[in-house]
Amino acid sequence: QAAKFIQRIDGDVTFTYGKLTTDTNHFKEAKGLDMVMKKVKHKCIERMSSGTADKLGLTRAVLCNDDLAKKLEEFERNAKFYKEMIVRSHFLLLDFNAVCGVYKGMGDLFSQIAVREKCAANEAFTIFADAHRNYHKAGTEFQKKAAPIMNKLGTYLHKAVPDMRLTIKKYANAKFEYLAYCLKIKEMDDEEYTFNSLDDPLPRVEEGNYEYRVVLRCRAQARAYFLQLRSDVRVKLQLLNSKHVQDLTEQLEKWTKVLLAYYEEAAAISDKANVFPIDIDLSTVVDAQ
Repeated sequence: QAAKFIQRIDGDVTFTYGKLTTDTNHFKEAKGLDMVMKKVKHKCIERMSSGTADKLGLTRAVLCNDDLAKKLEEFERNAKFYKEMIVRSHFLLLDFNAVCGVYKGMGDLFSQIAVREKCAANEAFTIFADAHRNYHKAGTEFQKKAAPIMNKLGTYLHKAVPDMRLTIKKYANAKFEYLAYCLKIKEMDDEEYTFNSLDDPLPRVEEGNYEYRVVLRCRAQARAYFLQLRSDVRVKLQLLNSKHVQDLTEQLEKWTKVLLAYYEEAAAISDKANVFPIDIDLSTVVDAQ
């Protein structure tokens, strides 16, 4: 109607306006429950498929072509991989320590047998006992070298990952707030369209549509904050992925070298301990029984 009125005027048209001063903080406090419910709804829908949300009749605002979501999924997969790897490595070292204890016990046992045997058998069992004690010594040395590697990988899991998750939590909160304002504006637009189709004046439009303009201002502020956190998350993820690739390659290479050194030392010990067959005087065993 205003456009048609202006078009009918032949002369110049002068517009005057009053600057709208909006108190967005007051609006956020007044509309707190409504926006909180919308944020909670978006948080719930985030974990649903689109089909499920549609069947439940849940209206929502979505981000199109959100490539950051895939990067966040990749980050969670990496964190899960680190956690499983460290847990498995921890149990591997525990089992390795138990095996080393068995080696030590067998070495002591073969030493006791060597004391009871004659010259040839005594020497063979002594060599065999020393071999098992050397297995224990090599295994202990391997554990000392492997523990710092696990601690280094644990730094990524226990420090870098929680810090990144805290940043993601802030980003998600800003994202849901921005989407909540987008949904609020969509609802207000639909309400206005419905009243216009019925030729029924909407009270808030008749009064200057102040609430709508405040929501627009709040959405603009929420969008700016959301984009800032989105940029921070993207940069942090890129740095974390670079660190993940570099550290994982370096630590696994160290792990492989340490494990290979242990197996080579164990193979050398086994070669020196090739004392079979061992001649034992069984008559002395029977007499001892």
